[in-house]
This record gives sequence, structure tokens and C-alpha cells, in this order.
Amino acid sequence: MLTRRNWLLRLSVVLNVAVIFYFGSILTVRNGNPEIVEEMQLSGRNLASLDLSQAADKEAFYYQSASGGSANYPELALLASIQPIAGQQQGSSVQTPVQGTTLREEGHVMKIKPKTQVVADSSDVAADTSVGSAAAESWTPEKKDAGPTQQQTSTTTTASSTSAVAAAVAVTPLRPLRDLLGCSDKSNRRRIAQRGDYWVLYNYVPARRWFKCDESITYTTHADYTFLDNLEPLLDRWRGPISIALYTPGADFMPTLSAIRYLRQCRSPLVAELVTFHLYFASGHVPKSVPHADRDIDATVNCSVPPPWSNITAGSLYKGQRKLLYPVNVGRNVARESATTHYVLPSDIELYPSPGVIEGFMEMVRRQDPPLRRPKPMVFPLPIFELASNMKLPADKKELVSMLKNGSAITFHKKVCPDCHTVPKFKEWASAKPKSGISVFHTGKRTGYHLHWEPIFIGTHNDPLYDERLSWEGKMDKMTQGYTLCVMDYEFHILDNAFLVHKPGIKTLKKDPARQVLAGKTYSLIKKVILPELKVLYGVRKGCAV
Repeated sequence: MLTRRNWLLRLSVVLNVAVIFYFGSILTVRNGNPEIVEEMQLSGRNLASLDLSQAADKEAFYYQSASGGSANYPELALLASIQPIAGQQQGSSVQTPVQGTTLREEGHVMKIKPKTQVVADSSDVAADTSVGSAAAESWTPEKKDAGPTQQQTSTTTTASSTSAVAAAVAVTPLRPLRDLLGCSDKSNRRRIAQRGDYWVLYNYVPARRWFKCDESITYTTHADYTFLDNLEPLLDRWRGPISIALYTPGADFMPTLSAIRYLRQCRSPLVAELVTFHLYFASGHVPKSVPHADRDIDATVNCSVPPPWSNITAGSLYKGQRKLLYPVNVGRNVARESATTHYVLPSDIELYPSPGVIEGFMEMVRRQDPPLRRPKPMVFPLPIFELASNMKLPADKKELVSMLKNGSAITFHKKVCPDCHTVPKFKEWASAKPKSGISVFHTGKRTGYHLHWEPIFIGTHNDPLYDERLSWEGKMDKMTQGYTLCVMDYEFHILDNAFLVHKPGIKTLKKDPARQVLAGKTYSLIKKVILPELKVLYGVRKGCAV
């Protein structure tokens, strides 16, 4: 009898140990077996798709056994006191967690939010993964799906998953404009640097708003401070970033800074918001002092007094008194290279664009109209016009064409150099019926009748720069760039419904003996020095000339 009791006691101990280990293994599975978690991670499936039905069924069995109780098995009583998964009711049959449940953390409690019950197999998991990848790669805005209101059968769910995969494959992802342009953002930090014989204060007075490379087009220009009265009408029509390089030799520096302060504090708020000012001067004409602190650059201005550029003549400037030539191409290049956007419109400050150019052009780029898909390098010229004095600026092409018909508007430099600025197919451009938006009207070349064309165009930072040895007084300052574009086989995609108009006042040819002498020297410099250099660097092409 004693031997039988000892045997039963030993058997009881063994059974207790076995039960403890068994329930320990169940708890391990329930709380996330490391091996199962690792397998899920390697397979690419989400923890939410972990099928816990078998473990839950076994738990239900042992919960029921524990509720029967046994004083000899306190471990079962302890397990019975553990709360089931949130969302399950004690004393009821355990609900099987469904495929596709999501876990969300509220404090320290992980709750399971059930979705529609499905019977998933490996193909369903693969389908879900494919849909997820397609959704991640798509750039269309995410929309919330309310989900089905009733439980779906296995067959229906599989068909839906297949349809979802097909739909995801059918949708072509939208390429971000940044990827389309292959551009990257640029800094607008202040810096001082030498550029040949010139000192440049880059971003000396930066705009309050900074633009990413794919956000807009930057109008880049140049001037001395006597031309800053053009900035407000220019901004009123452009409504986008402007990068302007101001020539400030010697004593012209401080009046220029005063003019910038006046514009930012006393005139349109768009000046401070959108315009970045760069200042430059030759090494032999450095100002006596250059403020660097913001408190000095943005010192308070008396807005009741006339602007600094009023009643100032060219002869009264430091530049005029010292008979300095205006280094126009240094200013053009400084302003263009400092633009933070991919697209730039290098222009002259007295040329005002038609409203809506930025929006219309960027929309054309997003559409990728056929001319934009061509493999050759390209720029986008805007036709240029002059207006009679005191004429109101045309709001659109329809108004401009009407002014051309009544003679209050003419093509730019028609009475000075008609070949220099008349775009190819201009008569067709002017007679074409105006339409909304911006598009390419005609693709031309700088050859034949347009051999000496000096277009002003929307381009990019990849386009050739202007030769900084040329001055405004010597003329022909854009001709060498035009030759380079021709040799590089650029296409000139002339824009429809976009144009530039000069500050009202039609130019006429005036004799200027001193300037004619400088023009002769410039022509000689181009023919004997610059053009041979360009032929070595870029080669030659039939029909191209300076």
C-alpha cells in the first residue's frame, strides 16, 4: 500500500510539472513567441495577420478546465485569473481573432480591433503585399475606405484582392515634379565671394520666402538703384520669386541700400516677401563701409520722404562720375546662379511679363506636352513688345493683339533692331485665336532670318551663361550666348499666351558717338577673341553666327 501511494505521489508531481510547462508554452505563444515573430518579420507579413485561432481554442479549453477548479492544481486557478484578450468577454466562448486585425497602443494596453473575417492563404498575403507596395509607390492622395458592412466569404475576398491588385497595377503613379526635372534645392544663405575682378555679396538682403527647386520660376534681373521704380509693377504681374543683382560701386552702395530699405518698408509687401537682392562692385571701387548686421540692413526708413531714386540722373551716380562701364553680364549671371528654382527667366527689369506665366508654364511642364519630351536642349522664348507712352499694360494676349492692330504696341526694338527680337512665325502668333493656358506655339531656331535673334526665355541653370567681358555700353552683350545656344542645337519653343512688355515708351534710334566707339571695340573683341574661344570649346555648326 505504501509503495502504491509513493508511486501516485510521484505521478502527481510529474503531472504538475508537465501541466506547468504546457501552460507556460501557451503563454509564450500568446504573448508573442520570438521564433514566430522572427518568422513573420522575415516573411514580410504584418504581426496583425498572425493567425491565433488554434492558440485561442486551446486557451478556451484550459480556461474552462480551470474554472472547474482543483485545490491540487493552484497553477490552473492562477491561469484562470488572467484576463482574456481585450474585446473578449469572460465566461463566453472565445472569439477567434480575424485575419488583418490591426494593433494600436493605448497607454500600455495593446488592443485588437477586428475587421472583416476572411480565410486567408498565401496568395491572399501576397496580394495584400502587392497592393501595399503599389499604394506606397503611388503619389495620388490617400483616401480612406469605409470597408464592407457585412462579412465576406473566402471567394469574394479573394476576388476583391485580385481586383485590387489589378487596379493598383493599372494606375500609373504620378511622378513628382522634382524627379521629372531632376533638380535639387539650393541655399539662399548670405556669402561674400570674388567673381573675376568683382566682389559679390550674394543674398545680401534675402526674400522672406524661400522657394524649392520645383515650386516656381525665378525672374532674374540686374540694375543700378535708379531703376528700382520698376520693381513694383514687375512684381504686380509676376507674383513670384525675383533675384536681382545691383551694381553698387563706391559711393553708390549706401543709396542702393537705402532704396532697398525703402522698397521693403514703404512699398508693396511683395518686395520683402519675394525679392532677393545681391550687390556687386569692382575690386577697385569697394564702398567705404558695408553693413553686415540685420539691424543695419533693415534700419527704419522715413516713408514720408521721396524714394532715394527720385531726381537722380545717371551722371550724378558714382558710376557716371568715374565713367565706369556697366558690367551687365556679371549682374545677369549673379542673379541667375543665385535663383533657388530650377526654371529661371533672365530678363531686364523694365520688361514686365503677362500675368499668370508661372502657373501656366508649370502646368505645361506637369502635362509634359509633346515638345517638352524632345531629346534636344530647349528654352522657351517669350515675344517682347513696346507700348506707347502712358498706355496701360495689356492684361492678356487678346488686349495685346488689339493694341498691335491700333498701333499703340509694336514688337520690341522695331525701330532700333527689328531682327534682334522678332520671334519666328510672329505673324501667325499674333493672328492665332487667343486661348487659355500656356503652350508651345512654334519651335524655331536661331538661324536664317533669325540669325541675330536675341531671345529672352525661360530656361534652366544648365543653359550657357553670359560672357562677363561684355558691357551694356558696348552692345551685343547677349549675342555670344545666342551663338553658343545655336551651336549646341538648342530648340526655341516659343510660348503662346505669354509675353513681355517694356515699360511704356517706344524707343527710337539715337546717335551716340561715344557708344558707337565702344560698340566697335566690343565687335572686335568678339570676333578676334571670344568667338575663336567659343569655336574651340563648343565647335561650329552651319548657320550659326554672332
